[in-house]
Amino acid sequence: MEKIPIGKHVQGSRNSIVKKKTVVIQGLGFVGAAMALVVASNRDDLYDVIGVDLPSNAGVIDKLNAGEFPVRSSDPKVSECFKMARKRNNFRATSDQGAYALADVVVVDINLDVHKGVRDEHLDTSYSVPLDPFREAIRSIASVCKQDVLVLVESTVPPGTCKKLVQPVFEEEFQKRNLSPEFMIGHSYERVMPGPGYIDSIRNFYRVYSGIDEKSADAVESFLKTIISTEEYPLTRLGSTTASEMAKVLENSFRAMNISFIQEWTEFAEAADVNLFEVIDAIRMRPTHKNIMKPGLGVGGYCLTKDPLLASWSSQHFFGAKHLPQSERAVEINDQMPGHTLEHIFQHFREGIANKKILILGISYLPNVGDTRSTPVEPVFAALQDRKARLVLHDPFVPFWVEHQLETCSDKEALAGDYDAVILGTAHMTYFDDGLLHKILNANKPMALFDPHGAIPDTIRAEFPQHVFKITGRGDV
Repeated sequence: MEKIPIGKHVQGSRNSIVKKKTVVIQGLGFVGAAMALVVASNRDDLYDVIGVDLPSNAGVIDKLNAGEFPVRSSDPKVSECFKMARKRNNFRATSDQGAYALADVVVVDINLDVHKGVRDEHLDTSYSVPLDPFREAIRSIASVCKQDVLVLVESTVPPGTCKKLVQPVFEEEFQKRNLSPEFMIGHSYERVMPGPGYIDSIRNFYRVYSGIDEKSADAVESFLKTIISTEEYPLTRLGSTTASEMAKVLENSFRAMNISFIQEWTEFAEAADVNLFEVIDAIRMRPTHKNIMKPGLGVGGYCLTKDPLLASWSSQHFFGAKHLPQSERAVEINDQMPGHTLEHIFQHFREGIANKKILILGISYLPNVGDTRSTPVEPVFAALQDRKARLVLHDPFVPFWVEHQLETCSDKEALAGDYDAVILGTAHMTYFDDGLLHKILNANKPMALFDPHGAIPDTIRAEFPQHVFKITGRGDV
């Protein structure tokens, strides 16, 4: 492990010397990298921070140590946090798991994935939740850490994981080391969002937390108060880590089900020649219904695509209860949503789409951010590519599509041309604010424009009557 600045000291209130605590972040992905910077740049300079990731992620480690954030972000606070950490010289990244031996606090930010289409060998499910990688990651901490370490799990996990997996692993490893079980284990799930509020979604946002016992919960509370603006965003303590773990997957399952629910109404409205958007806007006037969703291309990102399955799996595997059929079905419907847009495309090009020139505007899963994790644009792209369409990709926030190892078109002028179709994959505001969509539609050749988001206003449709517009949820168009 490279030399890491550990054991620095800060002045106390009476000129006493106080040793800084060491916080180790396990996992330097989308959440962990940002969490490391937030902890390192805390207002009172309380911690030395070490980020640990696998040797296979050496590129991420090298970037962080060179002062480069590994996740593309439009949030200026990322740079501010980085500058503060480098000024304090209190953050390093490494692949050496021996760093856990130095930790007063370990924050667990590693992925726990769901494998869709892979049956669980013990349960009657069409997906599986492989726990072994997560278990071994926890074991790597427990086998070398200090006796009184605080382990704070931020990862989204099946409810029951801290009590039924993390705690037993620590008890087993401490017994091997002839140590009394004086460790502390807590759970406080992240609500990290990409985009301009990336850092604030950690530092200036509400947190739910818990511990396996009161001592653990108190330690979690004390730690979170040093990195989160709890005066404006008070913490909420729940009675158990299972309750906290459940809160995360429930809030995401609620949103996933809300989205899947509206899909059948989208198809109903199209068949009934109704504008579903004006229907929903009318319903949203009622305060109790303001969060009803609108039609879209599909669901992307890391959470909504899997969290309902984690909950259902937990119910069966950890607690021997029933599966959660509505939650499971929501994920299934959402995974199939891009197929609705593909149906519109195939119906328009009845003769086939081979050699049709098609422009996809936006590939990220969320407007105005550069995040392509599980983007619903992917199945649309894959289906059109398989059918030999000539595809042009553009996204102002994604110059390189990592999952497909493809560069996107960055030259706006080059986008002005004759297309057979344009698909609004992501409703980035820049497509409307800078006139890019107008430039594309000014082409002489009639084209079809597919808008799964209902983002194209009626004024643009009226301005370009030579083109065919298919707007998801707009049966009146």
